[in-house]
Amino acid sequence: MRATCSGNMADAASSRTSLFVLNAADGGARQGTLRLAHGNVETPCFMPVGTAATVKGLTPHELREAHAQMVLANTYHLWLRPGRDVIERAGGLHRFMAWNGPILTDSGGFQVFSLEGRRTLDRDGVTFRSHLDGSEHRFTPENVVAFEEAIGVDVAMVLDVCVKLPATRDDLEASVRLTTDWARRSVGAHRSASTALFGIVQGGLDLALRERSAQELVELDFPGYAIGGLSVGETRAEMYATARACADLLPRDKPRYLMGVGTIHDLVEAVDAGIDMFDCVYPTRCGRNGRAMARTGHFNLFNAAYVADFAPVDPQCDCTVCRTFSRAYLAHLFRSKEMLGPRLLSYHNVYLLNDLLREARDAIAAARWTDFRNRVLTAVTGG
Repeated sequence: MRATCSGNMADAASSRTSLFVLNAADGGARQGTLRLAHGNVETPCFMPVGTAATVKGLTPHELREAHAQMVLANTYHLWLRPGRDVIERAGGLHRFMAWNGPILTDSGGFQVFSLEGRRTLDRDGVTFRSHLDGSEHRFTPENVVAFEEAIGVDVAMVLDVCVKLPATRDDLEASVRLTTDWARRSVGAHRSASTALFGIVQGGLDLALRERSAQELVELDFPGYAIGGLSVGETRAEMYATARACADLLPRDKPRYLMGVGTIHDLVEAVDAGIDMFDCVYPTRCGRNGRAMARTGHFNLFNAAYVADFAPVDPQCDCTVCRTFSRAYLAHLFRSKEMLGPRLLSYHNVYLLNDLLREARDAIAAARWTDFRNRVLTAVTGG
């Protein structure tokens, strides 16, 4: 399968060699540059989640103001609505959503986990019953890659099998086996030099299976690797230990992506483990529900203590929300069910994580990572 379209595959292989540049390292923490079709991304980086081609409540302009470099969208959701044809006719996903920076798409592998009651899994792929109208949709490694390339994303994740934890060894072994098989098929289906294809390491909390999964994927020479199957039921200590072990198994000269984490504490621990990329719905979900993120911990604006609190959301933050509005005003907006409240708080939360990782990059480059890590982890109490 890998011999087909040799010209395109050669172009893709050539682009892979310069996809990621490791600029500095301090202990396990790394600072690098990810070179993608729609621009460079400085790592470590946080990708706000725009599942359905929109980061909830925020415009592309606001995302740029909040220093987002790259966003994530979801193949399963875009497949169902608006569908490949509409996105292609719009000129690709970037034009459709008016975002000119890099985009990464998850493959639908997370929905194998989250929509377990609505899907049937077999060796060839997965059949979903749409959560929208009950219609059936068949996902295979090949047609998922074709969809991601057709809509023009910068990074496409392979279709994988994610299982809920705790899980039996048999279930984890089956997950690793299918994930590797589907990864091989995805490599064979990859055609576009402008879309980088990333593999996903599975194996739950079983370090032997994680090692096997990583070795099998590294043999396929992906330009980048994700650590999947975490933040799905394990403890934080288990997540940190597994992520660190996986990072050590992956090539030093390629980006490492921990899927689905987005608290301050999680990001700092993961950067310390040698991971470069992150995504999570957490900052915008918190923003919609009145949960503010701050360097000293998270807090709920519905608490009576904030009704007459005229301090900014986070006195250490220089975002436009913190420079303009008070906790009391945001608390009022949420109590009044005004849509501006969720928008402002989502903006602040996304800005905060991007600013945190900008400072992390600076600290790594200046060999100050340990001091920075300790200061942030000491200060944060709710994340």
